[in-house]
Amino acid sequence: MNRRFKLFLTFCLLSLALQGFSKNYTVKSAAELEQLVLKPGDQVILANGDWKDQQLLFKGKGTSQNPIVLKAENPLKVNFTGKSSIKIEGTWLLVDGLNFKGGATNGEDVILFAESSSNCRLSNSSVVNYNPTDKAKEYTYVSLYGSRHRVDHCYFEGKTNIGPTLVVWLSASANYHQIDHNYFGPRPDINGNGGETIRIGTSTWSMYDSFTTVNANIFAHCNGETEIVSVKSCRNTISNNLFYESVGTLTLRHGNYNAVFGNIFIGNHIKDTGGIRIIGEYHNVYNNYLQGLTGTGLRAAISVMNGLPNPILVSHWQVKNATVVANTIVDCKEAFSIGAGKNAERILPPQKVMIANNLISKVSNGVTMVDQAADVVFNGNMVDEKGVAVSLLAGFKQVDVRLNNVGVIWQPASTSAVKGAFVGSFPFINKKDVGASLNEDQLSILQQKNVGPAWLSTNKITITSK
Repeated sequence: MNRRFKLFLTFCLLSLALQGFSKNYTVKSAAELEQLVLKPGDQVILANGDWKDQQLLFKGKGTSQNPIVLKAENPLKVNFTGKSSIKIEGTWLLVDGLNFKGGATNGEDVILFAESSSNCRLSNSSVVNYNPTDKAKEYTYVSLYGSRHRVDHCYFEGKTNIGPTLVVWLSASANYHQIDHNYFGPRPDINGNGGETIRIGTSTWSMYDSFTTVNANIFAHCNGETEIVSVKSCRNTISNNLFYESVGTLTLRHGNYNAVFGNIFIGNHIKDTGGIRIIGEYHNVYNNYLQGLTGTGLRAAISVMNGLPNPILVSHWQVKNATVVANTIVDCKEAFSIGAGKNAERILPPQKVMIANNLISKVSNGVTMVDQAADVVFNGNMVDEKGVAVSLLAGFKQVDVRLNNVGVIWQPASTSAVKGAFVGSFPFINKKDVGASLNEDQLSILQQKNVGPAWLSTNKITITSK
């Protein structure tokens, strides 16, 4: 028996031993949970019943192969109410099936991933209408400190107090968090800042890398404020999400080098529904589908803002080297607003912006050049010949798009002029056709498949187009 095989056998035996010594616990209170000394592979069951005013501390050090699990006996029968909350502190911890509803904390975040934590996961859980009477009392439903956490298949609804629904907090090291397959339900307008559904970073940390991914989530009727998703950091990916009848925009507010692709926006002509707002440098916005949006200017389907000279971290920084490629914009009030937000202070126009291979159909206003000094190259963009009052600039061509209604969105027929008309090359996309090309996985979000908790389906909406 050679040495390498002996080491492998020893590793296997140790792994089996760890699994063999793992324990299952059932607890009925936060005090009972805190008394446990948890080891890799252990599982803690939260007993059915009302958990009122319980501040849980879930603490331990699991491993990638043997995480420590905290789960509800039955998510429909384990109800967190009153002032209940949970803090997740450790490594490789999995929280599954928590149901917070109708309570309010003393001001602490409802679900908090501790600063020292890493590789933890919140899944299959919900927070609904967990709000204080005083709407000025600020806290979040989920706060992500630490690194490499995942929040997936959760449901959030009804936040009325100040503070984003979910926040990613930055530090000097990148986060690498993953936020996916969650259902962000209705959030009413709070009439001011601090009503974001997701915020990634803060102005103070906006020039640091986060590498957070927001993928395959639904944002339905998220009307808390202008910024539905507010990106305030660098090198994040916002992809394959559905924004449905949400009043606001996906905003690249601070930071650089962010990617936005594969997202679907459906506004159904609701007032002030918007698309994607670009601020900062080296952003790539491509292969998105935007339909029925009524916003203009800062809420246009795609808004490229003016910036301030000598900006500080909280300012609107000048747009430079943005690339906007292969997006489809249908039945929107304004497709592109270039130099949006120009005023006596925001006097720096966008520089070195490429807008190419985008498809526009049934749009009231194609391009508004708010700042004529903007340095923008338009190339290979196509406009439906049936479009109304579209003023064509160089780089736009009127064609017979031949869009067919496929479910709630419109897609080009096989004989459309967009087929094979893509011009130029871009390192982040490989396409032949003008406009967005969404695959089956990206389109499946319209059926709301595999989004939100497995045990909760009653709050999902019927997705239609008008």
